[in-house]
Amino acid sequence: MYIIIAGGGKTGAHLGGLLMAGGHEVCIIDDRPKVVEALRRETPSATVLFGDGADPKVLEAAEIGRARVLAAVTGDDEDNLVVSTLARFEFGVPRVIARVNDPRNAWLYTPEMGVDVALNQADLMARLIAEEMSLGDMMILVKLRRGEVSLVEERIEAGAPAAGKTVRELAIPAGCTLAAVIRKGEVLAPRGDTVLYPQDEVIALVRAAHAAELARLLRKP
Repeated sequence: MYIIIAGGGKTGAHLGGLLMAGGHEVCIIDDRPKVVEALRRETPSATVLFGDGADPKVLEAAEIGRARVLAAVTGDDEDNLVVSTLARFEFGVPRVIARVNDPRNAWLYTPEMGVDVALNQADLMARLIAEEMSLGDMMILVKLRRGEVSLVEERIEAGAPAAGKTVRELAIPAGCTLAAVIRKGEVLAPRGDTVLYPQDEVIALVRAAHAAELARLLRKP
């Protein structure tokens, strides 16, 4: 897949490296000569263009017509919005992702501005911290549907409401599905008559709003 990244700072450079490691073709655009020089030296597999990503001529030089995704990750919200709008409405890029630098500007990052996904770093960090505080030892393995659903893992503690009970006896939250139980290295498919024991590791799909309820079932009060 061909992907254009507007903004070659630390975020753009790291993103480019991850995407290339995944087998994608990447073009990074930046208007700072020293940044472009460093990118060309450190990421020789990427196409690195010097120029303003908000300039249609620069985007054309980056072959935006064949891009499937554009990520606007500059340090300036105005630039990110201009790049996003051009990518979507002028060049028809199917997927546009943009970085929010100032949380006060997040309301501008809408589909009407060409943005499919807005990455608000301050909001993400705050949510992650709050999540860690509320979930304690519950390990989040994968986030799905923009963080609305997570695949989580937690070990059942002795004295927890779930310990010694069958799956059907538990008041499992509506937004939660048990996917597997790991017991002494063996993976079990949880059924209604499966008894859960202390030290069992439970793998579950859970909506963010119900994660704390699931944690209370698996931990000692």
